[in-house]
Amino acid sequence: MVDFARVFRRLVEQHGARPALINTERDRRYTFRELHALTNRIANMLRLDLGLSAGDRYLLILENDNLALMHLWTILKGPASAVFTNFRDPLDEHLRIAAFVRPTCVFVEAALAAAYAPAFQAKGIKVVVVGAMEGLPPGCVNFWDRVAEASDADPGVDLDRHAHTPLYRFTGGTTGTPKCAGYSYDNLDFITDSFNAIEDKVFSAETRILHFAPLSHGSFLMLPPTFFAGGCNLTQNNPDVELWRANVERHRVTASFLVPTLLYRLAALQQQSPRDLTSLNAVLYGAAPMSPDKIVELKAAFGDIFLQAYASTEAGGAVCALPRRLHRSETEADRRRLTAAGLPTPGVELKIVDNDGAEVAAGEPGEIWIRHRGVIAGYWANPEQTAKEFTDGWWISGDIGRIDAEGLLHLVDRKKDMIISGGFNIYASEVEAAINSYPAVMMSAVVGVPSPEWGEAVHAEVVLRPGAKLDEASLIAHVRAAIGPIKTPKTILFVEALPLSAVGKVLRRAVQDKYWKDGARRIG
Repeated sequence: MVDFARVFRRLVEQHGARPALINTERDRRYTFRELHALTNRIANMLRLDLGLSAGDRYLLILENDNLALMHLWTILKGPASAVFTNFRDPLDEHLRIAAFVRPTCVFVEAALAAAYAPAFQAKGIKVVVVGAMEGLPPGCVNFWDRVAEASDADPGVDLDRHAHTPLYRFTGGTTGTPKCAGYSYDNLDFITDSFNAIEDKVFSAETRILHFAPLSHGSFLMLPPTFFAGGCNLTQNNPDVELWRANVERHRVTASFLVPTLLYRLAALQQQSPRDLTSLNAVLYGAAPMSPDKIVELKAAFGDIFLQAYASTEAGGAVCALPRRLHRSETEADRRRLTAAGLPTPGVELKIVDNDGAEVAAGEPGEIWIRHRGVIAGYWANPEQTAKEFTDGWWISGDIGRIDAEGLLHLVDRKKDMIISGGFNIYASEVEAAINSYPAVMMSAVVGVPSPEWGEAVHAEVVLRPGAKLDEASLIAHVRAAIGPIKTPKTILFVEALPLSAVGKVLRRAVQDKYWKDGARRIG
């Protein structure tokens, strides 16, 4: 069992007056003492005012600034379970998630309230509006009014470290039965342990980490190790790289988590119009390897501060890390190391297996299996997929990889139809469904193609119905409206035919082969 409010109180005794959280765009600042009191109020409001108890779930559709208030330090103080979403997904996607998890209430930004409140209230879900607005929609709850009335006393809630599920996140698209990862307290605890165990010691009381990526996704992994070290988490809502540079300079940021595509843009900006980013001493990146051709430019712009972390929704925490010392590109051996995911983190089990589940010889490719304390028990309310992907504590990743003579894990290919573009998981089948809903489209194949900017870019090959006419821009606009900009193809190629199996199924791999044929690695 664990009482997280007591854990937080111990941190207040050590770091009480130090900054714990800064919301850069709303210009809100909280010391450890203030954040403890505020999150006590929020947790007490959730439990005593909104009536959220064990077994209840609440949905969070919030930007980084507001999500930061409702994050682990609030979630872990109460008996109910939070559900993270991608704030930038469209309303229909959020409603699909709600239909699956059946939340008691949903927390939304004020800017969304007018459109979102009627849709969620029609499903019997209470809507809590986080932020100031004129004319609160009928029946909605004003977040700050309720928090002001709540007690700041420790909630005194004991959680079972293993049986309770404080947090749910989705792995990607929700076509069919969603894959919803549920985390125990112990799963979440491993995140801090794993990042503290890597070779480069990033997190301390002096850490000031700026969260540019969504706190509901990859950047979320950097929040707890910063917090428990007594450092400061800073949030940014607007995904603008120039604003990121301004925040780094203004707030003397020491660390950040970014995907390579953003780093390449930032390096170009630094060359064109330098800003004082000398406070940075660690930039963590993930979702794609660093381009060996770009590392010289990046180090010239930022210094020798880069390290890669390999993780997944199902295996939270740092599975592998590629340390600073291996971010070199002088020799061919250096360049090969840069394409690796990294060295296994202490406490992580990795094995490479063949199609029968037997370990392969050292250096041989096979499917990557992962086991550690951060691996979830399975997908919530999806026993069929759980049985396919989890066994004896192992997560069957669906990635093909190999471990070289130096112990570095190399990702080679992907068995699943998932594309990872700019750090987001995108299911090809979901994008195909949106494309195929256009009346002029007969069939499509969606694949990830190599992209120096995104790691993988979503690309579609489309066959039109006989006699139909359609241009790329119109189809992209249709898909964007259906599933949002992140999942929309960057490029579309209209073709006469797609490769089909004997039973008429589109051979997505045959389409993908054309774009990856010149590289040994088939994962961005």
